[in-house]
Amino acid sequence: MSVRNRIERRLEALHPLHLEVLNESGNHRVPEGSESHFKVTIVSREFESMSRVERHRAVNRLLSSELDGPVHALAIHPYTEAEWKRRFGRAPLSPPCSHGK
Repeated sequence: MSVRNRIERRLEALHPLHLEVLNESGNHRVPEGSESHFKVTIVSREFESMSRVERHRAVNRLLSSELDGPVHALAIHPYTEAEWKRRFGRAPLSPPCSHGK
């Protein structure tokens, strides 16, 4: 399983309304095909009562094994649903992919 897929699976624990995991390794001086630099954009109701620091800690906690291993850098962009709508408008959020299930 790819590192990206492992990240997506682990972040499902936050019941995301929107989740985007981008492998940004190609933007860095790493071998082709690397999975070491990622950007996570996640919208979750779980973040409602959390500060920005607490949101980052929650994501980092879920991804601790990846951060101890193959992931060198992780940019985290966590939003509540209201924050997402204020920032990006009222376009409906895409549901998480069920991979054809």
